[in-house]
Amino acid sequence: MTYELTGLAGKVAVVTGAGRMRSIGRSIAVAMAQAGCDVVLTGTGRDPARFADEERAVGWRDIDSVAEEVRALGRRALPIVTDVSDPASVDALLAATLGEFGRVDVVVNNAAASRGPDRVPVIDLDIEAWDRVLAVNLRGTFLMTRAFGRHLVAQGEGGSIVNISSIGGKLSGPGSGAYSASKAGIQSLTSSAAKELGEHRIRVNALCPGVTGTSRLDDRSDDTWQAYVTAQVPLRRVGHPVEVAHAAVFLASEQAGWVTGQSWNIDGGQLTIR
Repeated sequence: MTYELTGLAGKVAVVTGAGRMRSIGRSIAVAMAQAGCDVVLTGTGRDPARFADEERAVGWRDIDSVAEEVRALGRRALPIVTDVSDPASVDALLAATLGEFGRVDVVVNNAAASRGPDRVPVIDLDIEAWDRVLAVNLRGTFLMTRAFGRHLVAQGEGGSIVNISSIGGKLSGPGSGAYSASKAGIQSLTSSAAKELGEHRIRVNALCPGVTGTSRLDDRSDDTWQAYVTAQVPLRRVGHPVEVAHAAVFLASEQAGWVTGQSWNIDGGQLTIR
């Protein structure tokens, strides 16, 4: 006999920030489809001029390419350009999801601000850079949780919300004040929402990836990252996006029915206990 995760066949999952070719969001969207979900995918509508070289080389089309992968697995897909920091855009996403599928069961809040001018000491951090990171990472997670949480309560069939945080929200390292604060906030929001929504059989958890092999690592050389993980990560390697996706699917499954309010590290052992 084989062991399978159950409870996701025929369900509808919404995955934000799923358009980049090397990304956690894409991996989660595909993994949810493999588990039996129809998938709503969001992206920011990136200008193709901002695509990575590897994306341009294969004719990548952001969320439309990921939607094709979902459909190739025999599941339905709905790609939607969304600004998770904008309440009207989030409400429109919910309306489009219900209009297409009539329900929602799993919400994965993965959308996040890319690395940028926020990666400086706090005393040098521009207010605009701070606001941008907090708007996408924390405000976006709040708006999605509020809008979709309300519908899950009204739907009355339980559900699962998985927030993608980071071990950065626990390490709070130098030069990452805005990012670390936003991710710590996601962990706190996860705890509060889990305690509020538990009576409705809605589970809320967070995943906290460590150094993961996505395009967000391209600002440093492979050798630099390898030196870092060799020194800091017991498993001595960069993680794979699909390894975060596996954990997300588990948290959404029936097998995780007794798990809520947690912020799990998926980091090769860099953090323990916390």
